[in-house]
Amino acid sequence: MMQNAETLKELTDYDLKRYARQMMIKGFGEEGQKKLKNTRVFVAGVGGLGCPASIYLAVAGFGHITIADMDVVDFSNLNRQILHWDKDVGEAKVKSGYDKLSQINPSIEIERFHGKIDENSVYDITKGYDIIIDAMDNFPTRYLLNRAALKHRIPFIHASVWGLEGRLCTIIPGETPCLECIFPHAPPREVFPILGATPGVLGTLQVTEAVKVVLGIGKPVTNRLLLYDGEYMEFHEIEVKKNPDCPACGGK
Repeated sequence: MMQNAETLKELTDYDLKRYARQMMIKGFGEEGQKKLKNTRVFVAGVGGLGCPASIYLAVAGFGHITIADMDVVDFSNLNRQILHWDKDVGEAKVKSGYDKLSQINPSIEIERFHGKIDENSVYDITKGYDIIIDAMDNFPTRYLLNRAALKHRIPFIHASVWGLEGRLCTIIPGETPCLECIFPHAPPREVFPILGATPGVLGTLQVTEAVKVVLGIGKPVTNRLLLYDGEYMEFHEIEVKKNPDCPACGGK
């Protein structure tokens, strides 16, 4: 749902200076930067994945970023959730994240949603966005976000982490398998081990995917699941296919 041509925001002299190095990338240029400036991103979760993802969305110049989370900062978050510092313990994650992101790039719009993402809220709070970044820590909420992306027909960029491992895929409604095609059953909820660098890797890969999808460059991780093995520093991928009987997308 990018804005129409009459309301598109133009690049400023500030933008041209700030983003000069990335505009040198093949297929990027000023037009690509303008596309980012007019893209609205919904980041679901301001934890291990959501912190690096939102930081790199902000520094890339995505023009509007909304961060959503219902939790407050805990000391146990600080080994990986890099937007939150000791002084923020007890504060809402969206408040802590908003304060830092607004300083990281004061030229973009940052909004926050402090509340639960559930079946009563998910469709309304994700309406009007161009991309959803899945930075959640549980599959029931991921499934809801997947269905919202299907309803709004917008890309859904999924990542998950565990220990030194991670997974990544980009879902394009109507073109690729959806999240429920790929993961038909939710794994049990648990307190899992995690090295902070692992969501750092996967969160920045999510932003790379977002840039590619918006600009139409490169080859996104579609119709495949990228597997990151940090212990042996290897990447693998497996092909994924639509499930014609999927309860979410029906194979469409």
